[in-house]
Amino acid sequence: MIQIILSILAFIILGIFILARIAKAKMKNTPLVADHQNILTLTDQNFKHQTKNKLVLVDFWASWCVPCRMMAPVLNEVADELQGNSRVAKINIEQFQGIATQLNVRNIPTLVLFKNGKEVNRFVGIKSKDFLLKELAKAQ
Repeated sequence: MIQIILSILAFIILGIFILARIAKAKMKNTPLVADHQNILTLTDQNFKHQTKNKLVLVDFWASWCVPCRMMAPVLNEVADELQGNSRVAKINIEQFQGIATQLNVRNIPTLVLFKNGKEVNRFVGIKSKDFLLKELAKAQ
C-alpha cells in the first residue's frame, strides 16, 4: 500500500515539474512588442521634463524581464485610450539605473504614477488595462 502511495506521489511531483518547465519555456518565448506611438520613452535627461505638468504612468522595465514583456501590450492599449494630459511612459532600468535607484524601484515591472512630477501611486507586477485606467482616472 505504501508503495502505491509513493508511486502516485512521485507521478504527481513529476507532472508538476514537467508542467512548470513547459510554462517557463512558453514565458521565455514571449516576444518583445513594439511600443505604441503614444508611449513616451524616458531617459535620465528627459525624465523630469516629461513627468512635469501632466499625469504620467511610468513603466520601469528591462528587456530580459518576462512579466515586463507581458505588460507591453497592456500598456499599448492603455496609451491608445488616454486623452488630454495623461500619458504612458517607459524607462529601461538597464540603461537608466540611476532613476530606478533614486525612486527605490526594487522589482520589475514597477509602474509609478506621477502627477505634476510627484509620485502619487505605485504598482508592482502585472496589472490589467481596466485596473490601470481606473487608477489613472482616480488620480486626475
